[in-house]
Amino acid sequence: MRFMKKLMAVGFACLMSVSLAGCGGDEKTSEGVSGAFQVYTRDSSSGTREAFEKGVDFEGELTKKAHEVASNDDMAAKVGADLNGIGYTSLSTDFEKNGVKALKYEGVEASTETVLDGSYGLQRPFMFVTRAAGDFESEEKETLVAAFLDFMQNSKEGMAIVKKNGGEVDESKAVAWSELAPKYESVLNQDNSGITITTAGSTSVEKTLKASLEAFSPMAGNFKFVMNQSGSSDAYPRVLGSEKDGANRADIGFASRTFKDEEPVDGAMLSGQYCIDAVVAIVNKDNAIENLTQEQLKGIFTGATKNWEDLEK
Repeated sequence: MRFMKKLMAVGFACLMSVSLAGCGGDEKTSEGVSGAFQVYTRDSSSGTREAFEKGVDFEGELTKKAHEVASNDDMAAKVGADLNGIGYTSLSTDFEKNGVKALKYEGVEASTETVLDGSYGLQRPFMFVTRAAGDFESEEKETLVAAFLDFMQNSKEGMAIVKKNGGEVDESKAVAWSELAPKYESVLNQDNSGITITTAGSTSVEKTLKASLEAFSPMAGNFKFVMNQSGSSDAYPRVLGSEKDGANRADIGFASRTFKDEEPVDGAMLSGQYCIDAVVAIVNKDNAIENLTQEQLKGIFTGATKNWEDLEK
């Protein structure tokens, strides 16, 4: 009788726990998740994808089972809804909102300090390029574009906004906007509400760019702006290349990578880098894993390593 009661108790306990870990099989690993990886990747035009694949060293070797997503926010949302998911995104992403967490890379956490000192290995520049001098719709717009970029990349006020929104900057090089503004006095003190500045390119820059434009417009005659970010590969064509005079024309293009040899920016009025960003591998917030190495990430994203429990602990 005692044996039967004990047997029934064991069976009941197993039945109650089966939905979480199974009974005698399919148990979660010590990292909190088991089964096949669900790999998420950005589209081929993405500077984030290029930076991640180059950094982890698997260009051209991505598993054919990867799920392609359209933006940083889309990536975070998909991984946040998938316990077995793994992807990558910009450090400026709102991780908590999307239910994901950023992993350490080779034991190093992405932060302002580790990005600026180079100890965090997966990083990339946020670059900009403009139309050619004299190729804007008006001299006023051309001056406003120059003033905005100066504000965003060189002023104390602008750099603080970029940093607050996830871009890493060296604030020791910043200059007060009051020292820079006199160069643009001819347009800053007039009504510019009839002027619209259009931006294009990388989706990764959206958070830093939008905050900067919103802050600068009231300081510069309340100009309007339209952000049309669709991927780094669209930056050059829309300001200097094949689309610069068409319906998709833009005034400033942004890339979350360096511009390529086939994207010559020497003809631009202005081009350069306004901050550094980190690319981070992300997983669902309920996944207990905290760190992955370059070798582990390469195995996951090429398909050589297939299941969470196959990761070397």
